[in-house]
Amino acid sequence: MSKLLKILVVLTIVTAACGPVSAAVKDSIFAAANDSYQNKDYEAALESYLKLSENGYESAPLFYNMGNCFFKTGRPGYAILYYLKAQTLDPFDEDIANNLTFARQFMPTRLEGVQINPVSTFMGTLTEPFSLNNLAWISSGLFILFLICLSWKIYSGGGGLAIKVILYSLLVLVIISSGLTTYEYRTDYKVKKGVIVADETRIYSGPGEDNDVEFVGGFGLEFEVESETPDYYLVLFENKRKGWILKSDVELI
Repeated sequence: MSKLLKILVVLTIVTAACGPVSAAVKDSIFAAANDSYQNKDYEAALESYLKLSENGYESAPLFYNMGNCFFKTGRPGYAILYYLKAQTLDPFDEDIANNLTFARQFMPTRLEGVQINPVSTFMGTLTEPFSLNNLAWISSGLFILFLICLSWKIYSGGGGLAIKVILYSLLVLVIISSGLTTYEYRTDYKVKKGVIVADETRIYSGPGEDNDVEFVGGFGLEFEVESETPDYYLVLFENKRKGWILKSDVELI
């Protein structure tokens, strides 16, 4: 066996051995954190959850539990942040939705002003029940089904009105699902989103405290990031008000 081949074999064995151990360690930390949570030691539980998150572990249950810990320890802004992170990964979970709704009841600021874009609101309503992966699978499945039906029509020479109706219907569904998938991808990944986690923060007309204060916001307000400086984000809120906000007062979702 050549020296290079021996090295590859050793690396393969080491990789296979280390993978399960790493996963087992993560599961162990998660289980220990859950035990701390059940014992109402929320700070200890949160410390373990944060350790997992900082090491790249992501899951809806992890973020949901982190949200609960932050809420229990009196930090509702961070609770809303992690409920939103959890909901991005599992939009169907009722517990996440219920806890998010409950936490939002304590928000001190409600923005009023320009009406939210009705098109964005409608698209958001359509995509809200689905994650990006769900929409991608649905879109791919419909496209494959469309190709199967089209191939059958071409090679069999059969069809008639019924197959034409099915094909046109599938084509419309493919276009709609693809559009929704593109919208969800842009919303979740192409556009930076964040939430105010500080109890109170000022939104300025420019990137600095020497600028005018546009308004004062509280924890839980969500926004999109349009641009940034080393210390500030230029953010757009859902009612289309915008301004510059300190990065230290917010977290990106």
